[in-house]
Amino acid sequence: MKGISFNTWAYSCFPSWLPAYPLEEVIRRLSEKGYDAIEIGCASPHAWPDYVSAQRRKDILKLLKESRLDVAAMLPAPGGGPGINPSSPSKEEREFTVKHYKDVIRLASDWECPTVIWVAGWAVYGTTQTDAWNYSLEGLADCARYANTLGVTMVVEPTPSDSNLIETADDALLLSKQSGESNVKVMFDTHHALYRNEVPSDYVYRMKDKLHHIHISDNDRLPPGHGVGNFDAVLKALKDIDYPGYLSMEVGFHTRKADPDWYAQASIDFLRQKLKELNWN
Repeated sequence: MKGISFNTWAYSCFPSWLPAYPLEEVIRRLSEKGYDAIEIGCASPHAWPDYVSAQRRKDILKLLKESRLDVAAMLPAPGGGPGINPSSPSKEEREFTVKHYKDVIRLASDWECPTVIWVAGWAVYGTTQTDAWNYSLEGLADCARYANTLGVTMVVEPTPSDSNLIETADDALLLSKQSGESNVKVMFDTHHALYRNEVPSDYVYRMKDKLHHIHISDNDRLPPGHGVGNFDAVLKALKDIDYPGYLSMEVGFHTRKADPDWYAQASIDFLRQKLKELNWN
């Protein structure tokens, strides 16, 4: 296990507009809390690729190194005005999505980030599940080939609480396999497993060798240990399979009323204690 990471959604304008902090400020705060890494959501004001100049990319990388923070993963922002839906019935939207993903992959490479998350999209009314699946698969394979040239791994995430295409561990594994690309792996978010009333630790054993990344969140995007999730079992399962990635918190971004510093602190305090109990560090 590489360490503990925190996703920047809670500090950004996505999907709620407030609260919002510059990326440099978020890096400083997470470093002070003792995080090993940061997972960067690719929305304004943090990392929409078109808004991040070549010089700012260098400046951010320098700050990350000074702050001793790795970039665990990059996560494009689905939905909203531009869409970013690889399963869209609109050819123009699909093409824009692939271009945007490649821009994110390039930004990930610039920040020495090894992983980009593939949000497979959602089937729009009038589009069959088969067509939506195939659109997403085509875009994933295209992006994965580009990512491979930069040493970046793509991970497919089941997102049932937000979408209607990749809903289960098996869905993610199948899309990954069908891509035919060796740098396509899988991940899951404990929040989505809990949404389906499934056991998150079962996902760990099901994905096993293909599990490259994980989002940790209790129900309702609470910090782990503050809801109904059994994180003792999740962490034990991850240790059992010798999980090689980050424990990346994706919490606290569901409401503008959230205090991101509390979510960040409560998450790392809980995980540090549980990892100590497991003698896993």
